[in-house]
Formats: sequence, structure tokens, C-alpha cells
Amino acid sequence: MDYVIFSIIAYFLGSIPFSLVIGKTFYQTDIREHGSGNLGGTNTFRVLGWKAGLAVTILDILKGTAAVVLVYLFAAQLEPLIVGAFAVIGHSFPLFAKFKGGKAVATSGGVLLGVSPLLFAIIFVSFFVFLKLSKYVSLSSMLTGVVAVIVALFMKHIGLIIVTMLLTIFVIYRHTDNIKRIKNKTEPKITWL
Repeated sequence: MDYVIFSIIAYFLGSIPFSLVIGKTFYQTDIREHGSGNLGGTNTFRVLGWKAGLAVTILDILKGTAAVVLVYLFAAQLEPLIVGAFAVIGHSFPLFAKFKGGKAVATSGGVLLGVSPLLFAIIFVSFFVFLKLSKYVSLSSMLTGVVAVIVALFMKHIGLIIVTMLLTIFVIYRHTDNIKRIKNKTEPKITWL
């Protein structure tokens, strides 16, 4: 029963569409009507600028971390990775935004931050290395997921291995359209790094 309760809480946390809230509150803009239409940090950066994009990315990360921290504080008998996965589901299929959300990268990172700050630090650095080399946010996100799996394997934490694999598969699946655009050379590149 505890799993059900905390998973529902995590899902609701993940469902908070910060890009939509920030866009409408401070910019009078519905982020879904601009750019890629995606409710995530990358589209927020493109449409609303770096301040809004950074705020959304941090808040989306913290959604995943908060779900994990709640488990540590109030239900230590539960596996935080399982509960955290529901925050990722909430972010991608948010109740508060007609089940059309982001691509799960930041919130997945937030879950990993809550469970293993070392792993998060490694993937954080990896993401920016890939971004510097490729200029593609989407490709960097997917490659960072692969790095997370490899690092988890070295850590020999079976739960972390399984969840990082599942999250990475999910992130790659959510980037199917991006993969097509990369192949067609129509995927937007960043210009600031």
C-alpha cells in the first residue's frame, strides 16, 4: 500500500508542468504553442530564453529528487528508484497538461541525483561534454543515458542498473522524432557552447 501512496505522490509531483506555469505566469506564453511544443527545458530555452530555461530545468530535476527524498524521509522501507520512476512518468504524461509532457531527461536525472549524487555528477559532466562535441541536446541526452547505465554497472547496484537501463530506453523512445531529424540533418543545434 505504501508503494501505491508514494508512487501516486511522485506521479503528481512529476505532473507539475513547470515550463507551462513559468511560461504563462511570467511570459504570457503557452510553451506548447511554440518551438517543438514540448513541455521541457530545451524548448523553454529556445522559446523563452536562458533564464526561463534554466529555471524549468532545475525545477524538473528537483521533481525527481523530491520524489526520492520523500521516500527516504517517510518510507525508508521502499525502493526510492521505483517511486522516482513514477515522477518521470508524471513528467512525460502529466495529469495537469493533458498527458503531453516533456521527454523525461531532467526528471530522470533528478531521480538519480536523489539516489546517487556521484552518478548524477558524472552524467552532468558527460552531458555537457557530449553537448560541446555534438551541439545536439537530444543526442547528448541519449548518450548521457548510456553513460548512466555504464556507470551503474560499475557501481554493481542491481536496482540502479535496472532503473537506469529502463530510464535510458524510455528517454531514447521519447526522442524518436529527434533521431529522425538528426539523420535528416534538420535537428536544431545549440549555438551557445
